[in-house]
Amino acid sequence: MELISIEDVRAAATDIAGTVTRTPLLPAPWDAQVWLKPESLQPVGSFKLRGATHAVTRLDPVVRARGVVTHSSGNHGQALAYAARSAGAPCTVVVPEGAPLVKVDRIRAYGAEVVLVPPARRLIEAERIVAETGGALVPPFDDPHVIAGQGTVGLEIVDDLPEVDVVLVPVGGGGLASGVATAVKALRPSAAVIGVEPLLAADARESLAVDSVVVWDVERTHRTSADGLRTNLSELTFAHLRERLDGIVTVTEEEIAAAMGRLVRDARLVAEPSGAVALAARLFHRDELPQGRTAVVVTGGNADPSVLAGVLTDGPG
Repeated sequence: MELISIEDVRAAATDIAGTVTRTPLLPAPWDAQVWLKPESLQPVGSFKLRGATHAVTRLDPVVRARGVVTHSSGNHGQALAYAARSAGAPCTVVVPEGAPLVKVDRIRAYGAEVVLVPPARRLIEAERIVAETGGALVPPFDDPHVIAGQGTVGLEIVDDLPEVDVVLVPVGGGGLASGVATAVKALRPSAAVIGVEPLLAADARESLAVDSVVVWDVERTHRTSADGLRTNLSELTFAHLRERLDGIVTVTEEEIAAAMGRLVRDARLVAEPSGAVALAARLFHRDELPQGRTAVVVTGGNADPSVLAGVLTDGPG
């Protein structure tokens, strides 16, 4: 299986400039060896805009004009809607019934058409729309252009902190970790890229341990509050992580909540649970990690207000 290269990531950086925000690398006030990469500051509140924008840019203009389609109720749906609007392309997002209204409203606010279906019919309906319109399906992570776009996070980290020793990155479907590991290992081979996932959705750790994609069912992964990390790896992302990731650490739900609170109180950054897992690894599993100058990817800030309120009232993180 062909993996993306640093040249692919550099090309993505050129393609997304002007649509995607180049987020800063912020020193953590409580630890002189930690820097935060706040992708929560993207226009749509998450790193997903990088991959979506690059994928839309790389489509054949004729196909792009027919529209882009995906299935999502969260960050990828919002990101693709925003990227499509920036490119002047129609966008349809298939959303499972029961999705939070606030998320559906955000997707519509970016100009996308929302199609509500039973959860089990998400992919089927998206594929039907693609067949009907002749447009393109843009998946959330199982696509080389999406992976290359997400890899620009790693490109920027090394650019801003050339002597970085460790990069901590959340793992869900594996697109972000695949892209970041590609960029960091090419530009700073001595740096360790460590994936972080919830203990309650640790399918990637198990997959790498047995050297094959292991799928955890929905009932199992939905126990974690980190809803953006409930997705299993694809064969493509697994191939990247097996080749380029240096390890995976898991964190508990209590640790994720504490990390969210620390980000708000001490860094003035709002993070959703998925966005806080990498910091949770640094805060609570430091003895399991390589030491040195550490960059922590805060992947998104689209937190449910009630969840955010809960972590802020439960005590200091």
